[in-house]
Amino acid sequence: MFTYEKKLQYPIKITNPNPKYAQIIISQYGGPDGELGASLRYLSQRFSMPFPQLKGLLTDIGTSVVLWSL
Repeated sequence: MFTYEKKLQYPIKITNPNPKYAQIIISQYGGPDGELGASLRYLSQRFSMPFPQLKGLLTDIGTSVVLWSL
């Protein structure tokens, strides 16, 4: 059994929110050229790779991009 606590690693206090900068940051994660798109391209390309070593490499790259962007 485990307990889920939605808690940040470092406390953050936003004193002056800026929607324009927030939009830029969100587009870097979820836009067409964002991190999520890149990781999905790596993971989908692994299925057409004929060499098992390179298949593993593309899997590692795709999953590390996803984990890094969290």
